[in-house]
Parts: sequence; structure tokens; C-alpha cells
Amino acid sequence: MNVKPISEIRAFLEGIASPMGIEIVDVEWNDKAASLTVYIETEGGVDLDTCEKFHNAIMEPIDVLDPTYDQPYTLNVSSPGLDRPFKTARDFERNLQKEVEVKLFAPLKGKKFLEGVLAAYDGTSITLKTEKEELKIALNKVAKINKAIKFE
Repeated sequence: MNVKPISEIRAFLEGIASPMGIEIVDVEWNDKAASLTVYIETEGGVDLDTCEKFHNAIMEPIDVLDPTYDQPYTLNVSSPGLDRPFKTARDFERNLQKEVEVKLFAPLKGKKFLEGVLAAYDGTSITLKTEKEELKIALNKVAKINKAIKFE
């Protein structure tokens, strides 16, 4: 199916989200399911009511944008989830001084999985404070970084 560029759809939706205090985290198109999924975040987190409120706010405007050129599709609005990987500078900045999990492409000091506090981010690398040391790691060495999920 022919779909408008995700960057265009995202920019359009950000104009609606911003005044609502909602941040667009990601926009994904699934060709097999003919579905457009918008992942959102707010300062206080995202619950079902927030997703429904934003879905209702974008239903008509996105039909005017016509992302699929008059082809039917399903519109979904969702929380990005607790374990989603960091993708944007904002993701890294929002999680500074918080516990994270880092998976590496190749071992660093014998380990491919690290846990610690995200101490710094400069756009090309992170500084991870572990129990034993502080490590500066280039982002091109990181396979995935996400919030550490602790179950009490």
C-alpha cells in the first residue's frame, strides 16, 4: 500500500499533540495489517484514557491528511511500553540519572549486557555508571538501551 512519509505524518500529528501535553515518541506503519500506530508519552505517563483522548483528537484531522491515499487502514494509539528502546535524544535526556539496561553488539570487558545509571549522553556516546565503574560507550556499540525494569 502506498503511504505518505512517516516524517510527514509525525510532523502533522505533533501539531495536535503538543498543545495537549503529549509527545509523539514514534509512528509506525505495518503494511501487512494496514495499520498506523502512534506511540505517545506524557510527563505523568500514559494510560488508556490518554490514548483514547488522543485517538479521538486525531481521528478526523488524520483523515483530512489522508496518509493512505483513500485506502482503508486501522489507526492505533499506544504507550511505547516500559521496555522500549531509546530512539531519540529526548529519550536519552528524559532518562538521565535513571537506571537503564544496555545490550551491546560485542562484549565490553567480557560483558554484552550492562546495567547502571545513565550518567551522560552527548549524541554520540553514553556514560554508564555501574556499581564498579563509569563507562563511556559509543552509541554505535549499543544494540539496545532501555529503562531498567525492576519488580519488587
